[in-house]
Amino acid sequence: MHAFWRLTKELLHERYVLVGAMIFAFVSAAGLGVGLLAILPIMKVVIADENRKSMADMANEYNAGEPLVAIPATVVGWLPTDPFMGVALIIALMIVLTAVGAMANFLHAFLTGTVAAKTVARIRQQAFERAVHMPLGRVVERGPTEFVARIVRDAAEIQRGFIALTSKAVAHLTKAAAALFLALYVQWELTLVAIPTALVVAAIVRKFGKHIRRGARGSLQAQEGLLRVSTEVLQGLRAVKASTGEPEASRRFSKINDEVVHHELKIRTARAVASPLLESLMVVVLAGLALLAAKLILENVLEFERFMFVMLALGITASSFRPLAGLVNEVQASAAPAVRLCEILDEDIEEDPSVERPALPRHTRSIEVDAVTFSYPGADEPALRDISLLIEHGARVAIVGPNGSGKTTLASLIPRLLVPRAGRVAVDGVDIASVTLESLRRQIGVVTQETVLFRGSIAANLAFGMEHAERSAIIDAAKRARADEFISALPDGYDADIAEQGASLSGGQRQRLAIARAILRDPAILILDEATSQIDASSEEQINATLAEFCRGRTTVIVAHRLATVLNADWIVVMDEGRIVDRGTHDELLERCTLYQELTRTQLVTAR
Repeated sequence: MHAFWRLTKELLHERYVLVGAMIFAFVSAAGLGVGLLAILPIMKVVIADENRKSMADMANEYNAGEPLVAIPATVVGWLPTDPFMGVALIIALMIVLTAVGAMANFLHAFLTGTVAAKTVARIRQQAFERAVHMPLGRVVERGPTEFVARIVRDAAEIQRGFIALTSKAVAHLTKAAAALFLALYVQWELTLVAIPTALVVAAIVRKFGKHIRRGARGSLQAQEGLLRVSTEVLQGLRAVKASTGEPEASRRFSKINDEVVHHELKIRTARAVASPLLESLMVVVLAGLALLAAKLILENVLEFERFMFVMLALGITASSFRPLAGLVNEVQASAAPAVRLCEILDEDIEEDPSVERPALPRHTRSIEVDAVTFSYPGADEPALRDISLLIEHGARVAIVGPNGSGKTTLASLIPRLLVPRAGRVAVDGVDIASVTLESLRRQIGVVTQETVLFRGSIAANLAFGMEHAERSAIIDAAKRARADEFISALPDGYDADIAEQGASLSGGQRQRLAIARAILRDPAILILDEATSQIDASSEEQINATLAEFCRGRTTVIVAHRLATVLNADWIVVMDEGRIVDRGTHDELLERCTLYQELTRTQLVTAR
């Protein structure tokens, strides 16, 4: 529960609204208490066999006892002298109090719901920002679906716990406290007999709460797997259908779905047993109190109307406490998602904001990879082994090699998407680990084979990360990337919406947009990872000409599988099993490098 109470502190950001909600809860409970207290004189009038007294008579008797707070004489003069009219006045007062209590209940629930929703939104925002600022390797290791599940679903579970704690629990507790206080005030000896029951109830609730907490944790983990399978299958539906993999996909979903049901049934059992068990215990206690009271009444020790009032007050107390078992279960169930959210909030981020770093000036001299070794989390072998590489400013360098040789990993070190285990990466002699990430990445443009597009307009996608880009600059970048023609042909042009993951566009159109986005950034360093792999031959020739012009005066690192791209490079780096095995021009490597000769024959293909 530590994690849940830690997140509960976030409620204090809305402290004034929360205080207002608590005030209305106490107003509602006070209205119940006054209304309940008003029943006692009605009982005295109705139950008495003789010498029925009016409200004025009872007020005078009360004042005659010299109480701490007396009823003013003016008020006594207003009270009716007829017993029936007195009862009618009390009932009218109870109706008014009921209306006030209902309004206070509404305002309490309204305000606590507001606090819970805003607090969860704040926690969700914090968790999302933490996730996007985490090291890329950490997110890749655990999988993005895990973080999505925690940020979206677990936050919703936390909200249920907040509402149960601040709204429903407070409302029931204040009403129960008001009724219990009146029962103690009228007949404390009889009421004290029922107090030990509360300890037994608390022990039972705590016992079942542990089962619910464990079941909730397992359920959330299983639902995370369910989300992962659903996302993988539906995003790759084209491949699933082409491979007639629907039955296999259904089996995978069914297996995890059964796990979800298994954990949910555990929670169901604990919740189902808790409520009737507590109700039965309360009935037994009330029956025992009734038996004790009957003996006291027969012995003329206890007045019958006081007994009835105490039983009514304890009944209201019990009815208010009864939902608390379910509410405590809701809070207990929120403990598991709270732990999962706190794990994200406690993750390390790429850049410690408490450490001041200088900004990196615009790149003008060189990029140096110095004795770098890098391993992915959980991998048996390093992805890069003692890599050293010097790239002069303005050079176009192609990196080639078999699949898994470390090409993309090496390119990812430059924008510090990956952090080396040993060695360093320097830009113009400055270790990039010692400068701000923003100043580094602002001057790097990256185009990958898998273009990432977001739901929204084409213009917004091109300007992603460049929020203040002018419209004219966006259009110019699109024209240079040979994207303006197909964009202008769309019904809304640059304001046309893109479907999720750019599904409404062809692969070549998506890559053109990615190139335009990189051009818009006006980077000093350009990283192209198969940037033209999905573009036809004629378009590739045009875009390569554009990139050749655009790359002048910029340092360009190209991860290449196409011969045309390699031939346009100033020099080529050949990699194998995480090492650099050779470097040189195309002709030099053809003469001396056996691996490059093999790559030229098998992997470095021309566009078709």
